[in-house]
Amino acid sequence: MSDAENSRFVIRDRNWHPKALTPDYKTSVARSPRQALVSIPQSVSETSGPDFSHLKMGEHDNDLLLNFNNGGLPIGERIIVSGRVMDQYGKPVPHTLVEMWQANAGGRYRHKNDRYLAPLDPNFGGVGRALTDSEGRYIFRTIKPGPYPWRNGPNDWRPAHIHFSISGPSISTRLITQLYFEGDPLIPMCPIVKSIANPDAVHTLIAKLDMSNANPMDCLAYRFDIVLRGQRKTHFENR
Repeated sequence: MSDAENSRFVIRDRNWHPKALTPDYKTSVARSPRQALVSIPQSVSETSGPDFSHLKMGEHDNDLLLNFNNGGLPIGERIIVSGRVMDQYGKPVPHTLVEMWQANAGGRYRHKNDRYLAPLDPNFGGVGRALTDSEGRYIFRTIKPGPYPWRNGPNDWRPAHIHFSISGPSISTRLITQLYFEGDPLIPMCPIVKSIANPDAVHTLIAKLDMSNANPMDCLAYRFDIVLRGQRKTHFENR
């Protein structure tokens, strides 16, 4: 592919994202705008940085089995989550910050506002971060999160999921999204997922079982590639 093709502008497909107001997802009723959006021209500060290449990472920043260790290992199914961060043409996004946060194996977050009756795990903090390498690759070791009920409908449950924030090459490409797990029967039932009309967009949010990266007698692995901008982009988090 030529440099001209690599640099051409790809118009955003507004049908790819859900409508701002999706009443079955009740939080969107209060959060959705009532007036037309205003387009603000981007300045250099939005299109050039930040640069994370010199960010110092802790020894266990990307290992949630160890980064909140208080004398033992967390409870739950041990998994590896890895993939690549790419642009719309498959070109890697190197040395960018990937952050993640999640509930524990019982479906509870370590957050003061989480009142779900599942217990907190004293050895699981639920947050991690990593820098992509020169080929855009990242990796985390963690516990598979549990589903949990939420106050949307009489008996609505969130599928097991992990939240991701990917900074990309500039502020304008930052993406906040969610990872779901292949085969979870709660995915098509979730009001947030159902707000996404395009099945291909939903597909970008589902991590696939990756036995080639699993550790025998230790943990399974899931692959979650993330595409920033363009026709192949990973869907954003509608929250």
